[in-house]
Amino acid sequence: MSDVTTETAGLSTEETVEIVDEAAVVDEIGVGTDQAESSESTPEANLDDEGDIAADYIEELLDICDLDGDIDIDTRGGRAYISVNASGESNIRVLSKPDTVNALQELTRLAVQTKTGAFSRLILDVGGSREARQAELGRLVDAAVARLDAGEGSAAMPAMSSYERKLVHDIVAERGLVSASEGDGRDRHTVISRG
Repeated sequence: MSDVTTETAGLSTEETVEIVDEAAVVDEIGVGTDQAESSESTPEANLDDEGDIAADYIEELLDICDLDGDIDIDTRGGRAYISVNASGESNIRVLSKPDTVNALQELTRLAVQTKTGAFSRLILDVGGSREARQAELGRLVDAAVARLDAGEGSAAMPAMSSYERKLVHDIVAERGLVSASEGDGRDRHTVISRG
């Protein structure tokens, strides 16, 4: 089969061997070591790099939009967390609406993926919007629990992102109840029951 391949390419077997040998020499002198180094790096280092890339992207975006904000980078639970906060009369609130934060998060993940070649699970918070959303999810779980207390066998939550569903699962587990995700795509939601 190799004869057919070399004939098709117009190369003799000796020429093919020479090209392969040259490629081996190139590898030995260090060309292409970025891949070897990146595969040897630790997950923590990868998350730190992911956080740095994301912070640079967000900082550039804030500069373009003429918005003020301080960027904090944290890693926990196998994710990079990027927080954009501002004090006083900052105009950062323009970006802190949940849908806007989710859109910025997706854009930031794409920017990281473009630079690293790996899928990013980073979480972006702008102006405390994630904390506010977590409190809102807690109130939604309270309402669902009230429905269970009123006699319903299960209570379905509205559709939400995978990150928000995970937060709901955590809140529900803290309260000694059971939850499961159901549905597909944009209709995926959490159903709470007593178990």
